[in-house]
Amino acid sequence: MSQHYTHELVIITGMSGAGKTVAVQSFEDLGYYCVDNLPPELLTTFLALMKESEKKITRIAAVMDLRGREFFDSLIDALDALVKEEDISPQILFLDADNETLVRRYKESRRSHPLSPLGSPLEGIQQERQMLSELKGRAKKIFNTSQMKPRELRERITFEFSNTSAPIFSINVMSFGFKHGIPIDADLVFDVRFLKNPYYVEELRHKTGLQTEVSSYVLATDETQQLIAKLTDLFHFMIPQYKTEGKSQLVIAFGCTGGQHRSVTLAEYFGKLLSHTQQTVITHRDIDQHHRKD
Repeated sequence: MSQHYTHELVIITGMSGAGKTVAVQSFEDLGYYCVDNLPPELLTTFLALMKESEKKITRIAAVMDLRGREFFDSLIDALDALVKEEDISPQILFLDADNETLVRRYKESRRSHPLSPLGSPLEGIQQERQMLSELKGRAKKIFNTSQMKPRELRERITFEFSNTSAPIFSINVMSFGFKHGIPIDADLVFDVRFLKNPYYVEELRHKTGLQTEVSSYVLATDETQQLIAKLTDLFHFMIPQYKTEGKSQLVIAFGCTGGQHRSVTLAEYFGKLLSHTQQTVITHRDIDQHHRKD
């Protein structure tokens, strides 16, 4: 007997410049399947595909960035059709801001308004506000972001839409080899190539930091122990600050020459240490690269 799923659908819309990009990133952090700039006329087709998916995606957030009257009419029709669907629970999150704030944001970003590419931003804002008035009336949640910083908007979305009472925060501790390039998604990068290198010990050369012989060799030196003490103190200070600022994920990367010995040892050590208090994942990007000098 197949299990019945209710699909939670959040349509993110509202004034251009009111924070839709921050909003969709926040929903992604909460585990929603997110789609940016989904054409309204494809909404029902998209939901049908989600229902048939073997992954059973039940939480969906879709940004509807209305750039013309035809998009608006298509969205209204799609919403009317969704009312008849028993296994879909839709709601609209409408992001708004006052005209002065929106004009300032457009000037700061040097972007033109999508409804007034050659005119003043205010003309486009006024036209968009009139066009969206009916949709705003249908919204279950309206957030005015005029006085909100991006962090505050993320916190508001987390509070309103998270299944848990506490904001989600996770740490990815990664090892890598500099010879293969620095990971572009790393927030903190530590170069541990100054530590004693197991590569020059014949019996350790073809092993990795996942093996006790290598990790014991790396951890045994005074330099490694001093580094561990200093980084432990640094992480205990910095991680709570990142969480307070509203960051949802922190990527800490340790790099050695090839990503096989020293970086793996340190990533394993701190990954296990931080997992006592944080949701932590350990990844070794280059450990399967062979025939390299660490």
